[in-house]
Amino acid sequence: MPKNRNRSDLLHDDDMDVGKEQIIVKVNVMILGDSCTGKTCLLIRYKDGAFLNNNFISTVGIDYRNKLINMGDKKVKLQIWDTAGQERFRSVATSYYRDADALLLVYDIANRQSFDNVRDWLSHIKEHGKEAVQVTLVGNKCDLPRVVQADEGRRLAEENGIPFMETSAKTGQNVDRAFLGLAERMIKMKYGFVPGGEMADTIAVNESKSINLSNCCPIT
Repeated sequence: MPKNRNRSDLLHDDDMDVGKEQIIVKVNVMILGDSCTGKTCLLIRYKDGAFLNNNFISTVGIDYRNKLINMGDKKVKLQIWDTAGQERFRSVATSYYRDADALLLVYDIANRQSFDNVRDWLSHIKEHGKEAVQVTLVGNKCDLPRVVQADEGRRLAEENGIPFMETSAKTGQNVDRAFLGLAERMIKMKYGFVPGGEMADTIAVNESKSINLSNCCPIT
């Protein structure tokens, strides 16, 4: 983390110029969920287009990366916070909840316990997060044999009024769209529309919209 900068400074900088192009909005995204659900792998896949496989150490506490994205003729800065899923680090992540605009809540479709714990994470978010925080439920590792069916994730998301999708950090399936969907919702809340039109989690499972979707990784 940069020296001489506190958390509030990092999360709430005024708009800044990148070259000659101004960032119109910053979106602070947190990735939450049990340990070993692939949160760091999702971040690295999205930020760097790479898959870590087993060549990494579990996140200790919290870490972050920045990513600039284009929406029409506008630029958006995502500051993405990767949190440790272990119980002993839960209090560290909690202190950041109030500053997060959007959350990716991740479980592992090959790990039933990580899905069962989603309700606890949702309760934690309601207790400590912003009132208007945007949440997307993500079933990760859809390249693996599943023990959690897609309909289970979809029903849980519907019960809580949040979008749902399945991703694979290994193949990259739907990873960009998970982050882009959160950014679009934040932009729409701020401006009432999305520059360039909406492309992410508004697309139904059986629609392709020029993008090849795997049957194993639904979006709702």
